This record gives sequence, structure tokens and C-alpha cells, in this order.
Amino acid sequence: MIASFGVFFKNGGYAVKEGEKPQEAMIKRQKNENVKAAKLVKLLAELGSKISNLIGDSRECTTAVPGLTVYRNTSPTVPNSCSYEPSLLVIPQGRKRVDLGRTHYVFGQSQFLLTSLELPVISRVIRASEEEPYLAFFLKLEISTVRDVLNTEDIHVAEASPGARGMATGEATVDLIRACCRLMDLLDTPEDISFLGKMIHREIIYRLLQGTQGERLRAIATLGDQSQRTAKAVAWLRANYDKPLRVEQLATIASMSSATLHRHFRALTERSPLQYQKQLRLRAARHRMLTAELDASSAAFEVGYESASQFNREYRRHFGRPPMQDVQALRLGNEAPGDP
Repeated sequence: MIASFGVFFKNGGYAVKEGEKPQEAMIKRQKNENVKAAKLVKLLAELGSKISNLIGDSRECTTAVPGLTVYRNTSPTVPNSCSYEPSLLVIPQGRKRVDLGRTHYVFGQSQFLLTSLELPVISRVIRASEEEPYLAFFLKLEISTVRDVLNTEDIHVAEASPGARGMATGEATVDLIRACCRLMDLLDTPEDISFLGKMIHREIIYRLLQGTQGERLRAIATLGDQSQRTAKAVAWLRANYDKPLRVEQLATIASMSSATLHRHFRALTERSPLQYQKQLRLRAARHRMLTAELDASSAAFEVGYESASQFNREYRRHFGRPPMQDVQALRLGNEAPGDP
């Protein structure tokens, strides 16, 4: 690599300037990494402070910035069945566990969670206290914006391994967290949100695409890519979960054979199409019982079940309680379905 001030070559994974001893280069590199790490810690603390000042004693605050919600918990939470949309989740304080099928993601502070398509998960806060509450920055990502950034900017996106899931943790960077802080700062100048909010949202997507998990977003956003075609099948299921499922029809929508769709669908979501539909139906029924005050049988039939007894069995297996007992507990308690 040629630079205006000299020539560099690779030695053991780090750059060494011509005439410079490898040990000196390693020490210099370590110092630079320490400076970056200190900056990251400071920025995460700053982001946590901004969230804390905004949210006060509340558990959730939907902000004026489109797609941005912040969360706070003062104690660990019970496992909660919910759905994560394409999003970035940064936790400047506390720790979280998210289960996608048999894969468990435990993260917080220097690690973020990136979700590239809507996925049913089991989510829980595992580290939080009155002294150090769990604080979260949750930003929905527009795949159309991802596609636009890819089409208009010159970005090198690292290749992902075949069969990569639609969810992953990544290492936070100074540039990414600084952009998150600036998005929070817009709440102090609401008149700037409509213009600058879009620019910072694009920058956050740009930073994610540059990172080690960027390929997950690129694959979902790239027309014709197998992940993008599988995402079309996922979107159809979300919109039509109450209809009978024919895998052949779903494969036609994705422009794949049934076997190929099964393989890619499971790779992205850790579920078969039928399992994915079942979870959509169960969460939709739970929501209707909570908000429309339907009984279990009515909710079951509305979301596509033909047998109330089958619905009751599957509901209890998934949520851990019979339908009406679960709904009563949610109404009386402090549990909040859908809370990231």
C-alpha cells in the first residue's frame, strides 16, 4: 500500500511503515486501538445519558424521529415472545438475550443486534437494576433506503457465509455510535428532524453496510438475491398468515423450487414456513384477545385456526399458559408484549 509519506507492507496482520520495526508498529497500532476503545466507551455513556434524560422513569418512549424508540428497565424481564422488524438495537447500558429458534444472542454495550427481516423471537433483559437500568436505542431500518444507499454509494460489503441468518450481533464502532448520538440530538431541534433525520438514518445504514454484518442487509435489499427472494416469501406470509399455506404457492412467489425455499427460509429464520406462520398466528391471536377482548375460540378462528383445541394446545406450548390465563396475567401485570 503506497502513501504520500512512505511505503507500508503487511506483517502479522498489521501495517508496517518502511524502515519501521514490526514491534514499534505493533505498539503504535495497540495505542490507536486503545484510543478508539476509550472513545467508544465515552460515546456509549453519552448515548445512555441521552436516552435516560429523554425517557425519565418510563419504560418506553416513541420519539419524534421516524422509526426510533428508546427503552428502559430497572430489573431483568421474563422471556417475551415478540417480533423484531429490520432494525438496529444498541444497548449502551445493561444486557439482553434474544433467542431465534435454537440460536441465542447475548449482547450489550460494545455489541449491537442487527435484524434484516421480520423475525419471531423470544426476548428478555438479563442485566438491569435501579442503579444501572437497562437502556436501549431501537431504530427500524427501511430496506428501500438500504437499497438506495447500495445503488448510489460506492461501498465495499464483506461477503457473508452461505446460509447466514437474518439476525446477528456486531461490534459497535465509534462512527456508528456517534451517528446514533446525533440522531438523538435531533430531538432537541424538532424542526431539523424531517431533513437531517433522513441523512443520519442513511449514514447509520452506510456504517452498518461497511461493517462485518453488512452483507446481511445487502442480501435482503438486492433484487434477485436468494435472501431477497426468500424475504418476499416472508413478507407474503406476514400479510396472509390467516390463509391456508401452500408451500408451492409460496415457492412461486419467491421464484424458487419448494426444496430451495425450505432451505433458505430455515437458514434466514431458523423455522420452516409452516412454523413461521404458526408463530404469526399465535401472536396475532394474543394481540386480538388483549385489544379487542375476544375469547380464545373467536381469536383462533380469526387468525386462521380451524380447531380451537389445537389453538389452545399450541398457544400454551408457545406462551407457557392457556390463552385466557395468559391474557389476564398480561392485563394485571407489568409484562409488555413486543418490548425490545
